[in-house]
Amino acid sequence: MPRRLTLSLLRRWPLDPFITALLITVGVASLLPARGAVANGVTDLQTVAVALLFFLYGARLSPREALDGLRQWRLHAIVLAVTFVVFPLLGLAARLLEPALLGPQLFQGVLFLCLLPSTVQSSIAFTSIARGNVAAAVCSATFSNLAGIVVTPLLAAVLLNASHGGANFGGQMLDIVLRLLLPFLGGQFARRWIVGWMGRHRKVLTLVDRGSILIVVYGAFSEGVVGGIWGQLAPSRFGGLLLVNALLLAAVLALTGYASRRLGFGHEDRAAIIFCGSKKSLATGVPMASVLFAGPTVGLMVLPLMLFHQMQLMVCAALARRWAARAEAATAPSSAHA
Repeated sequence: MPRRLTLSLLRRWPLDPFITALLITVGVASLLPARGAVANGVTDLQTVAVALLFFLYGARLSPREALDGLRQWRLHAIVLAVTFVVFPLLGLAARLLEPALLGPQLFQGVLFLCLLPSTVQSSIAFTSIARGNVAAAVCSATFSNLAGIVVTPLLAAVLLNASHGGANFGGQMLDIVLRLLLPFLGGQFARRWIVGWMGRHRKVLTLVDRGSILIVVYGAFSEGVVGGIWGQLAPSRFGGLLLVNALLLAAVLALTGYASRRLGFGHEDRAAIIFCGSKKSLATGVPMASVLFAGPTVGLMVLPLMLFHQMQLMVCAALARRWAARAEAATAPSSAHA
């Protein structure tokens, strides 16, 4: 009976399992933050974890598949424009909500999440559920992540420095090249030899990916807790952040839906545009934040992204299921007639 009850509760648990693991990691960091020599060890482990993550990203992404999808350039152009132009503009507009809803660091976190590339797996999965153009979603998500390796750090260095005081631009770029770009290019170079092995060990690599992100999150929040992060986050600020994230997601979903319809795209292509254009990658954002930002503020910088990630999963899952039901209802009469 207890086992059945546990399984039932797990099935009904509203949060994504990875988000649950992230929340547990934040809780552990809050109660048992790394200090002294342990903190130095965690920092070294973070560096290795970030390099491993971007090596694996490079090994997974297929430039050939992306080039094969260029024939649908209008669709991909819209997704990239929303990801790297519209989202950043909305992030800058969130400055108007400071300090009423967002403090300076939370605003920076919101702006940072707006600069990130789209997700790959969830964008493709939701497009598939909604009976959308899966091939286009694969290409758009790949384009977004390939571009994000360079575009996101550049935008972060320019917009975040301009918003709240400049950091060492040259030093940031060197860190990005050494800690992100070189491992990514190494993965691209090694892809031909290891892609088959990676395909046979997807579950293990998924655990490696998520474990690496959890290490980075633990290190970021440990440093933040030692620096007094939770004393800076009042309940009203947390509620304001949830509201801002909800408004941001609603605005992008409405915009991508309206624009794709006005430009004459059919249902399948609209689904790919909406699901690829509205996503932001937690897997890319957390390690990037650990490279771009230093000190106890990193925890607050990634908090908006963590909340937005869960929100986008819940909302887009509901939309995908609704559109799938509509597609089934639309085809049911013809199938019955046949």
